[in-house]
Amino acid sequence: MSQFKDPSKALEVLKEFGPDGLHMSELIDSRNSGGLTYNDFLVLPGFINFPADSVSLETRISRNIALKTPFVSSPMDTVTESEMAISLALMGGIGIIHNNCSIESQAAMVKKVKLFENGYINEPIVLSGDHTIHDVLEIKRRLGFGGFPITETGKLGGKLIGIVTMRDIMFNKNYSTKLSEVMSTDLVTAKCGIPLSEANSILERSKKGKLPIIDNEGNLVSLVSLSDLVKNHDYPLSSKNPETKQLLVGAAVGTRMADRDRVAKLVEVGVDLIVLDSSQGNSVFQIDMIKHMKSTYGNKIDIIAGNVVTREQAANLIMAGADGLRIGMGSGSICTTQEVMAVGRPQGTAVHQVSKFAREFGVPTIADGGISNIGHIAKALCLGASTVMMGGLLAGTSETPGEYFYIEGKRMKKYRGMGSLDAMKDSEKSSNDDSGSQARYFSESDKIKVAQGVSGSVTDKGSVKSFLGYLTTGLQHSLQDMGVLSVESLYGLVMEGKVRFEQRSPSAQLEGGINGLATYEKKLYSTS
Repeated sequence: MSQFKDPSKALEVLKEFGPDGLHMSELIDSRNSGGLTYNDFLVLPGFINFPADSVSLETRISRNIALKTPFVSSPMDTVTESEMAISLALMGGIGIIHNNCSIESQAAMVKKVKLFENGYINEPIVLSGDHTIHDVLEIKRRLGFGGFPITETGKLGGKLIGIVTMRDIMFNKNYSTKLSEVMSTDLVTAKCGIPLSEANSILERSKKGKLPIIDNEGNLVSLVSLSDLVKNHDYPLSSKNPETKQLLVGAAVGTRMADRDRVAKLVEVGVDLIVLDSSQGNSVFQIDMIKHMKSTYGNKIDIIAGNVVTREQAANLIMAGADGLRIGMGSGSICTTQEVMAVGRPQGTAVHQVSKFAREFGVPTIADGGISNIGHIAKALCLGASTVMMGGLLAGTSETPGEYFYIEGKRMKKYRGMGSLDAMKDSEKSSNDDSGSQARYFSESDKIKVAQGVSGSVTDKGSVKSFLGYLTTGLQHSLQDMGVLSVESLYGLVMEGKVRFEQRSPSAQLEGGINGLATYEKKLYSTS
């Protein structure tokens, strides 16, 4: 029998063997015969000496905008409107509102996000004493809240005379009753200029739902809401502008001349991030648009350029002044660009090559497309992306646009690519400025529309807030398994060779999936 080595010398012997697995550069080089996808590799486990909930997911989506979680919703008209953008921001990410609509519609959606949680509500809905209980109930039905300040004029800036809440009217069945007869006049107010922290303290002490902010003449200036304080406790990771305390929101635009008007309107309503929405971002149109926005708005907004999949594409957009890059071409679940146009790149290779280059200039990148589970998110971050953009993964949640329908007893929602013929046709109907789906694919002037996407349906996923909670917890556990404490430190550890990888053959992919069962039920998470 051979003599075994002393177990206490295991670490010394380990050095003789050298590091296990592959360095990222070796992994990429090993795929020279073909591009890398997320399913082609695994991350080797590291050493765990910390709990999963201590893992920080904080990252940057652009040079100047930080997020608590690396989650971005795609600007697709079946994924992101105001409700989705609000939910993403509350959960630490950011939503990008689509532009397959008129300028006014897109601006209204951005404004709705900015007004959702303000600290100070600068444009509250105001009623007069002559309004009725019916008016309150109708606004409650449309907007979901039922507490309103009452002024003499029924407008902001009028003399404050009362407040009406659902408690004031809930037992009154005479819907024609004027609000002057039921409103509360015993008011707790604060003077204009009061710090938000002090206003919040007054609300907490008074146990009121709303705190009107008035000027020296008693005219209504703004409002602070108790529900916003509750949201702060319920959503500690929420993405906010540090100055205004408003939720962060982005919006997609094209590169046509009319899009300059669209950007102006979006900036006016407070958008934080502009995403130049093109399937192929390396164009003179996008470069000119970046230069226009930088010269017009300076650092007032950050600009995400793209889409790109090569270093050459990225270089042109970085030189033009892009604050972030969006990576991906043809890798989405409903995108057919690679198949139809023969142009694109496998997503894993694209993310690595572009991100490695962009990091030389401090430009964060978004991995856009091909994300279908938590593992793919973790791998995209290992490859160098700072955030991931999700379309199909979020589709079917209750916060996406559209109505549910049933197919063979299953509750479904529509999901379509922005290069699908359906999206292009809706772009013609809803947009009057050459923006939207057609402009994204440079096809608005074509007599024959060539589809680069499909339309389909996805099953109901429930609320996106619960689903994002699942993604957040799952990603923390993934980084814990790697022995990594934060998203920000992950890529550095990858390039130092401390996070290692293994190629994955087709049979290894089969082995790593569910197999050998006659039937099974796959539940992603439980909130109990």
